[in-house]
Amino acid sequence: MVAVRPGDVEATLTRIDPLRPVVLLFGPDSGLVRERARAYLARAGEGSTDPFGLVRLDGDEISGDPGRLVDEASTVALFGGRRIISLRVGSRNVIPAVEALLAAPPSDAIVVIEAGDLKRGTGLRAVCEASPHCLAIACYADTDRDLARLIDTMTAEAGIAIDRDARGELMALLGGDRLASRGEIAKLLLYAMGEPRITVEHVRAIVGDASSLALDEIADAAFTGQPAEMSAALAKATHEGMRADIVLGSVCRSGQALHQMRLSVEAGGSVERAIEGARPAIHFRRKPLVEKALRGWTLQRLETALLALDDALLTARRNAALGPAIAERALFQIASAARRG
Repeated sequence: MVAVRPGDVEATLTRIDPLRPVVLLFGPDSGLVRERARAYLARAGEGSTDPFGLVRLDGDEISGDPGRLVDEASTVALFGGRRIISLRVGSRNVIPAVEALLAAPPSDAIVVIEAGDLKRGTGLRAVCEASPHCLAIACYADTDRDLARLIDTMTAEAGIAIDRDARGELMALLGGDRLASRGEIAKLLLYAMGEPRITVEHVRAIVGDASSLALDEIADAAFTGQPAEMSAALAKATHEGMRADIVLGSVCRSGQALHQMRLSVEAGGSVERAIEGARPAIHFRRKPLVEKALRGWTLQRLETALLALDDALLTARRNAALGPAIAERALFQIASAARRG
């Protein structure tokens, strides 16, 4: 198994491994998947002057022609050097194409596959993790340490300091999506340009909650029984291009977090202590809604809701065209259950 451990990811991505020419990047943080894919593709193409050296493939297109991926990877580059393939997985099955590629791994090509959140031990993830010719790298939401490093790196590159309390405030507003977090930090740096340092006032004035493009709003509204607010937040996320399975996955994780906190309460702890002890930390703006949800849901009802969400998530992945309708129906059911509770 060649699944890369979280602590080894950054070091692994800094070098091209010729013995493992296929790299699978997957996970719930689509922004981090995209960022790491771009960086690895750029590293693979260093020194190349071939304008046609990078080939981009769509997963839905090659699903009907599994041999095309192998053909593209085995084609000799027009101007010599390494051939680079970027494959973005869609809603259709690409496993036969990837299996054929791993059975005959390319010697002069690098293939980077971008996918969504994949379950352990199944499907594309299982195929790639079982192959000695592939690196499988999971991309999860940034930890506090990751966010701190990202903020410090970007502020240092911009040549501006940031106050400690401003840094803490900023970290609470980031984390669900790496590209969204980068965008918010870049916006803050532009806003504070010419200032001696970044303060809390700068952060509060310009940075929005980038914790995953309204996904927290959707979950909070659903679990507190606010269908109108949930629908508006869902429409916002859909307008931003967020896939239905990503939305449902995020709501599932919010439900799981509520379940963990509810377990703490059932064990004798207070609601307040459960919320304060949650990891990742809950932003202060969300705490009243999380408290309301935590008081309104029992363990059994949360488990039932999570099973329903998991079913909807699987159905949305299998039927991408119906994904938005599937997500909306499931979330309305959660909001209705919350109101009845």
